[in-house]
Amino acid sequence: MKWMDAITDYESYLKIERGLSLNSIENYCLDIQKLLKYLEVHQITDSPLQISAETLQGFIYETAKNISPRSQARLISGLKSFFNYLIFEDYRADNPLELIESPKIGRKLPDTLSETEIDQIIKTIDLSTPEGERNRTMLETLYSCGLRVSELVNLKISDLFFEEGFIKVSGKGDKQRFVPIAANTIKYITIYVKEIRPLIPVQKGFEDFVFLNRRGKGLTRAMVFTVIKRTTEKSGIKKNISPHTFRHSFATHLLQNGADLRAIQQMLGHESITTTEVYMHLNRKDLAKVIDQHHPRKDF
Repeated sequence: MKWMDAITDYESYLKIERGLSLNSIENYCLDIQKLLKYLEVHQITDSPLQISAETLQGFIYETAKNISPRSQARLISGLKSFFNYLIFEDYRADNPLELIESPKIGRKLPDTLSETEIDQIIKTIDLSTPEGERNRTMLETLYSCGLRVSELVNLKISDLFFEEGFIKVSGKGDKQRFVPIAANTIKYITIYVKEIRPLIPVQKGFEDFVFLNRRGKGLTRAMVFTVIKRTTEKSGIKKNISPHTFRHSFATHLLQNGADLRAIQQMLGHESITTTEVYMHLNRKDLAKVIDQHHPRKDF
């Protein structure tokens, strides 16, 4: 079996059997492409069925010199998944990475913004331009609904159910969920869609997209990152902020104000409650206050 044939089959498996998004599939296969480059440089001709644990150890050791422990762990996990697929399809009888351990990494707590900081960032936006109105609406939507950046750029006008107070979101693996939307955010989206967006020459194929660039096409993830970086720098806030920071802040503020963890899980679109539980770490001080205020043995 040739490498490219194995990768093509693996991509189909990830898409059809596991239902992963195109971004996730691309990331999985990027690890294999790095391995192929290593084999080419070292003139190693082993096929996916022949490659040994020793060769893979050499690749991981060389690659690990230039990446963080977290990236090393993701690389090893991605390659293990590929070889597990070959076992699943009866191409191989073993996983050559079975005995290779990932580096131990601490669980990184997500960065968050306070409500004051979010207001500070949004207030720096110049609303005298169509792009400014769009950018304010994007940030309000990210924070109000806890969206991933990919979910934001793919949001459709037909996904807006304002009378019911929800928007329909297409998340990872094209899994859909309905997320409540605040009245204030509905107001900003309505202004943008009805007053600003009609001024843009919409390109064919993008008629239903909520957020557009000045040429009438959909936004890219990179464009949203750039908008947030520039706006944050202008606001004077020194934190390392990305679109995901608004999502983390959404979840953290809900939890701090008494929202149920499973409700937050549903709104974020997490498959496992374990993923959502990371926010519990951010809430420990608030939990301690609950004990001090309500537990009958608090004074003992």
